[in-house]
Amino acid sequence: MNTDQAIQDFDRILRTLFASAHSARPVPGADLPDATLSDTEKRHVAALMRINHCGEICAQALYQGQSITSSDPQIASALRHASDEEVEHLAWTEQRLAELGGRKSLLNPLWYAGAFAMGAVAGRIGEDWNLGFLAETERQVEAHLSGHLDRLPAADSKSRAILEQMKIDEVRHGQTAIDLGARGLPAPIKLAMKLASRVMTGTAYWI
Repeated sequence: MNTDQAIQDFDRILRTLFASAHSARPVPGADLPDATLSDTEKRHVAALMRINHCGEICAQALYQGQSITSSDPQIASALRHASDEEVEHLAWTEQRLAELGGRKSLLNPLWYAGAFAMGAVAGRIGEDWNLGFLAETERQVEAHLSGHLDRLPAADSKSRAILEQMKIDEVRHGQTAIDLGARGLPAPIKLAMKLASRVMTGTAYWI
């Protein structure tokens, strides 16, 4: 890795953790009316959005760890492109959190560090495994978003629009990994990823 790329990567870490994200695309559902939600519903939706924002923090870390250790320029470029789109997801969930009076997870730096380490290891063990890890991550995120869509209050169309567009993007990222040669992961690794995700989502709902 050259010095310029190292500086860019370090800058991305700082901006992910400590700066407000920005989106090139309009925020999905921005033109929809605000729903009348009870205080309990607002807290619940804010908690779901905090989980999704935390998930995007982890996605940034995974992509960065994978791209830094990838030896294939095409794959590293694809990972960085997907990471750029995930920044938009950060911006959308952050804005919706603010609208609901919620806050980001206090443990975001911890989640980032853990996900970065996992991504760096995945990038080291081989490009097909690296891409397989990415494809499985996106598959699990897609399932996770589907579950959150089912848990949203029916009237909250603004949050629903955000999660639906995020789901579309995640499916595309997963397909990109498959098209580039992703290898299917063994069942124990998939299970370990799922259990780690449950720990993160269960904690981020409250903290």
